[in-house]
Amino acid sequence: MKLYVGNLSKQVNDSQLNELATPYGKILSANVATERNSGESKGFGFVEFATDAEANAAITGLNGREVNGQALKVNESKPRKDAGFSR
Repeated sequence: MKLYVGNLSKQVNDSQLNELATPYGKILSANVATERNSGESKGFGFVEFATDAEANAAITGLNGREVNGQALKVNESKPRKDAGFSR
């Protein structure tokens, strides 16, 4: 299951996001979204876990947790509406 992690401070990078999520299970990927031109963080990212149980544990453990003075918003990632495919 892939999770959306929002309200990240601009200082959080991929490896720090991975470290935040590691206690909850096996991480398949952890990426902070960045601006194409500047490489600056957009303030959110995605973490993919091996199992739904691990992802749900991360939601419970990380949602509302303060990191660098900002409370994280963590929930299941929703498919992008502009991804170029229809259901």
